[in-house]
Order: sequence, then structure tokens, then C-alpha cells
Amino acid sequence: MHVFLKLGKFVVRRRKSTLAVFILIICLGGGIGSLAISKLDSGGYSDPKSQSAQVTKYLNTHFHTKDPGVVLVVDSQTNVSDPAVTASALKLQKLIAAEPGISQTLSYWSTGGAPTMKSADSKAAFLFIYTTKTDFASVSDVGKNIQAKYDGKFEGLTVYASGGGVITHAINTKISKDLALAEAISIPLTFLLLVFVFGALVASAMPLVVGISAILGAFFIIFLLTLFTSVSIYALNLITGLGLGLGIDYALLIVNRFREELHAGKSVEESVAITVSTAGKTVFYSGLTVFVTMLSLTLFPLSFLKSFGYAGTSVVALAVAGALIPLPAILAMLGHKVDKGVVRKSAITPKADGRWASTARFVMRRPIPVVIVSLLILGICAAPMKSIAFAQIDARVLPVKDKAAIASAVIAERFIGQEGSPIEIIVPNGSTKQGEVDSYISKVGAIKGIVRINPSQQNGSDLRISAVQSMPSRTTQAEVMIHALRALPAPAGTIVGGPAADFTDSQDGIAHTLPWALGWIALSVLILIFVFTGSIILPIKAVILNGLSLVATLGALTWIFIDGHLKWLVGDFTITGTLDTGTTILIAVVVFGLSMDYEIFLLSRIREEHLLGKTNIESVATGLQRSARIITAAAGLLAVVFASFAISGVTSIKFMGIGVAFAVILDATLVRALLVPALMRLFGERNWWAPKALQRFTLKH
Repeated sequence: MHVFLKLGKFVVRRRKSTLAVFILIICLGGGIGSLAISKLDSGGYSDPKSQSAQVTKYLNTHFHTKDPGVVLVVDSQTNVSDPAVTASALKLQKLIAAEPGISQTLSYWSTGGAPTMKSADSKAAFLFIYTTKTDFASVSDVGKNIQAKYDGKFEGLTVYASGGGVITHAINTKISKDLALAEAISIPLTFLLLVFVFGALVASAMPLVVGISAILGAFFIIFLLTLFTSVSIYALNLITGLGLGLGIDYALLIVNRFREELHAGKSVEESVAITVSTAGKTVFYSGLTVFVTMLSLTLFPLSFLKSFGYAGTSVVALAVAGALIPLPAILAMLGHKVDKGVVRKSAITPKADGRWASTARFVMRRPIPVVIVSLLILGICAAPMKSIAFAQIDARVLPVKDKAAIASAVIAERFIGQEGSPIEIIVPNGSTKQGEVDSYISKVGAIKGIVRINPSQQNGSDLRISAVQSMPSRTTQAEVMIHALRALPAPAGTIVGGPAADFTDSQDGIAHTLPWALGWIALSVLILIFVFTGSIILPIKAVILNGLSLVATLGALTWIFIDGHLKWLVGDFTITGTLDTGTTILIAVVVFGLSMDYEIFLLSRIREEHLLGKTNIESVATGLQRSARIITAAAGLLAVVFASFAISGVTSIKFMGIGVAFAVILDATLVRALLVPALMRLFGERNWWAPKALQRFTLKH
């Protein structure tokens, strides 16, 4: 007996106990998983095996140095050397030094007027604050406290609070508030749309069974992971968005097939068993393609991206489990009551023929013009990619009027160098080769962007050289500077670190891993779709079409977030001239996975009709009629969930929401409804071809 048919019959027989056990597990897991939120961090952008990581470890071990957790700019409006300004600034520094969690403070005034710590106009100066603990939570707590107490006016001075602790707290707080607001908008709106799509109140609640169980279960898994590794706070957005989205996808497919079998005259028990053996099997393989796609994120060296891999695979696995276990159990108990509370009668009974079948036949009568026009539209969307550029998030992801963003802008505008985040160079045995070191230092000073080189420090025979650059550390200009610096002839063993090098190593780590991740996605998806469909042609077409859809999405995002269009629709944001690298990869992986989700939905039904003996044209027409409504409805609902992230004041979250929403709508309409049937018509029966030697590895339907 088919394994999915066995599962369906088991769930029907043990419907009450199955549902009770599942609810108990999810409630316990969700309760424990809620503890994970306080353990998440907003970092994870560093490559732990990089050259910059070696420098950080060396400095911590031998020089006991660390970056300031909070950076204050004290603006005097006069000259920072004035006695009255000095007295007030030192008083401020003394008050701050007494705050909890602070180990040391360092300022322009306490160093005797170090020229490197004052602004270009001599009216403002730095006050660095070092924390006793360096973990994200502790530094963020100190940043929160300092900003709340001291950002603003102090005895005629204006204080601006910035630095890692302040920015981390600002981003985390903003994301938490925005996520709550997004959910407050998207969940009621989604439920109303679900009622419309399902046509009945009872049926419309089914996606919540799958979605909420997936979200709560994923929180529990993330909590367990926080006990062993760092997990990004941004993973919360992916869990909620993907959990609800997949819940909608899978519940639509399962409920739609259950209704179809019921209305064909089968019993409730038989309908559930057949639903699990057909739609359930599709859900399993669809989820498996999304799972392996999300798994690719764990290949990257940055814990930021690994976090999304952990979150994505967890929520996908639990969404599949929710669709295959509790949902069929509920349907077995509901039976014909699944249609109770009718709102839209036309949605209750799936039609064997209708507008989607007509659309498919229209497309297949004119396949070549449809392909040409569709590719032209995709090309227009992709065109802005010519100006695409990548960097990583900094304070500019915050709203322009946010205090942390204002402080960071003041630093960038009024201070020549990045005093709080210098380039750190370690030269092993440097004191024994002074001539070579002197020559190297002169070359470093000539690199574009280097403002000043501080006197070297010695640890045994090793030398530490600090260089101050003019541009912010997490920018493409800093990346170019670090590459130029590392290309210089240097004493043997020389390593370059600091925040700018850390950013560069992160970007390089992503670039080096990306081909492997893409290879993993393409190969695993090709194999899975081949096994599911028994075709060599269909997996190749699916990967190519998804690639085209993804390129079009990146072009649209470039047009919006780099060229600065559509602010009236997506909300205001700071144009930096770049897209966030990590979020772009996340969007690409999520979109590719969801596109494959819809591809499996469509091909599964076309394949089923083809195996019943229908012609290629009729198989596509019936398959599109049976599945396109589900795909477009699921895509529309998923777009609503992710588009709600556009209200976020954090640009990277806005970027993710708009990116996923645009991509799923583009894919469900232009690609699945037009390109797929057109290409299916052009390839004809060759769609299902595979070498005889490989046919034994395919799934028996």
C-alpha cells in the first residue's frame, strides 16, 4: 500500500488522539520557544574563519583591546577646547563612567585633547564607552540605557549616541514594534481573504492550523539552537512570513482536494485517505524542494545567513507535518462541515473546466507569441540590474529621524576619519625587520581612503599598526580600499583586520560560497523534480524559469531601492546606492523555494491528468484549472503577508517584504499561468521524456 495512503488511513482511524498529541507537542514547544526571542541578536555578519577574525582574536588576546560599545558625539557649538566645554564634557564622562555595565570611557578631553578625536570644524568630539561584557544582549542594554539618559542636551552641549550598542538596540526595538504592527494588519486581512478564497468560514481557518503550528514549532527549534550558536533576530520575520505563507499554500491544496473527493461522492474517510495520498504527497515533495533550497543558507560562513537556514528548514518541515497530520485529522472530524458558514458558493465546488482551463487553451493556441511577450516583460523588469551593487546594513537602515541614524549621520558628515573603527594590521616579528615595515607603512598611507596611520605598538617582536580611513566601514568604498591594502607587498605573515576588513571578508565569504550554494540548489531541485515527474525536460525548464523570475525580481528591487522609485507606495527609506547582501540572498533563496513550491503544485496535477490518458493539451488545461486557482490565491495571500513588512521603518525588512511579495505575484501569474503552459505546448509529449536507464529512479504515481 502507498505510504501516503497508509498515513491517510492511520490519521482517519486515530483522528482524535493524533490531533490531541500534535496540539500538546506544539503548545509545549511554542511555550518554550517564546524564550528564544530574548536570546536573538542583530549581528552575525562576520566570517569567523577570516583574516579579520584572526586579527580580532590576536588583539583581544595580546593587547586586550575591544571596540567601544557606544560612541557619543559631544557637540559644543563653539570650540571643544574651551574651558567651559571641557568642564561640562568631563562631568558628562564621569557620570557615564558610573553607569552599570561600563568598564572604561575615553574622550577627547580625557586624552588631553587628542586631535584625532575631534571633528573637522573643532566644534564636536568623541566620547568612547567600553562595556564590561561584549555579547550583543549586554552591549545593547548599555546602548539602550546611555541613549535614553544622555542623547540630547547636557549643560549647553548636544549629545548624539551611536555605536554598536545603540544601533543594535534601535534596530531590534524597531523590528519588534514593526513586526507586531505588520501582524496586526496582515493576520486579520489574511483571514478575510482566506474566507473569500475558501468560500466558507470553517474552511478558511485551516491554514491557521498549519501556519501557527509551524511558527510555534519553529520557535522551539530556534530556542534549542540558541543554546549552542547565535541566531539572528531577523529570523523571526522569516518564520512568521514563511509559516503563514506555507500554511496557506498547503492548506489550500489539501482542503481543495478533500472537497473535490467529497463532491465526487466519496465518503469522508475515503476522501481524507485519497487527499493525503495525492495532495499530501504533493505537499511532501513540494516542502522537500523548499527545505533543500533553504538548507543552502547553512553553507554560508555568516551566522546571519545560517540563522535563516535554520529558521527556514524548521518552519518548512513543520508546515509539511502540520499539513499531513493535524489538518487531515481535523478534516476527518469535520467531514461535510468543512463547508459550513458559506460566504461564496462558487469557491465551494471546484470546477473541472473554467477560466483557467480557457486561459491555458488560449495560451497553447499561441505559444510562441506568449513566450516572446512574457520574456520581454521579464527582461524589462530585469533591466535595472545594470546598476545593482551590494553592501551590508548599518544605521542607515533605520528611519532618517531615528536618534541612532541621526548620530551616525553626524559622525559621517563632521569627522574626517572613522576613529572608533580603524583598520588594524598585525605584523608578526615586525620589530626585527624595521626597514621592510617602514616601507610597507608608507605604501599603506598612500592607499586611497587612508587618512592617517597611528604610531605602531609592540607586543614582543610583533607590531600592531592602526590606520584610520575616511569612509564608513560597511561600504563598497571600504571594500575596495581593503582589497587594495591586502594587495600591497607586505612583510611575511602580515594580516589586516578591523571593521572595514571584517565587512570585506564577509562579502568575500558570501561570494566564495555562493557558487556552491547555487550548485546545491540547482542539483537537488533537478533531482527532486525528476524523481517526482519522471521527466528530464521539466526540471531543467523549472530551474531556468525560476532563474529568470529571480533576475526580474532583483531588477525591480534595484529600481526601487537603489534608484529610489515608488517611495509613495513602499514608504520612505534612505537610499544608500546598494542592496543588503544578506537580505538579497535570503530573498533569492526564499523566492526560488516558493517558486518550486508552485511548480510542484502545477506539475503534480498535470502529471496526474496525463497518467489518466489525457492528451498533453488537455492535461495542461485541466491541471491549470485544478491548480492555478490555488497557486494564484496562495501567492496573493503570501504577498499580503510579506507586503505587510513594507510598513517597517527598517529598510532591510521593507526590502525583504517587497522582494518576496513582488516575486511570488510575478511567478504565479506571468510564469505559471503563461510561460509554463506555453512551453508545455511547445515541447509536447517530450515534456515527459527520460532515458530508460533513469526511469526506474522515478516516483510511481
